Amino acid sequence: MIFVVDASVACRWLLSGEAHPHAQAVLERMLSSPRLFAVPELFSFEVYAVLCRLHPKPLEAFARGIMPILQGGILRHPMTEPLAEAAMRFVDLGLTGYDACYAALASELGGVWLTFDTRAHLCIAGEQLSCSLADELPPGF
Repeated sequence: MIFVVDASVACRWLLSGEAHPHAQAVLERMLSSPRLFAVPELFSFEVYAVLCRLHPKPLEAFARGIMPILQGGILRHPMTEPLAEAAMRFVDLGLTGYDACYAALASELGGVWLTFDTRAHLCIAGEQLSCSLADELPPGF
């Protein structure tokens, strides 16, 4: 199984006061088994934007904490027309356009979207494509 990592997970690695053991477990697994993970291309832009708003040294944090992961072997999936079309189904279920892209990528890859956005997870709970890391790690993780 492949795990699609949400920006909300990565931000917890880098923002003081936001650390969570489930986020740390994802990071450790990403570092040891990068081929089990994927992110849509918007991931890096989302993380960078959050760091620019909330981190005292956003560029340094991004370069040190995110770039090695992005270059370490995870799948970085581009936005394609089929992915955009698939995302519309999730927009119709109540997700934002950003979140819908994560869900659509998980669906396309036969994986699970890992997020701390419990509201988004609940919007598509019936699809069995997401895991709210606020509550638990995915089964078999």
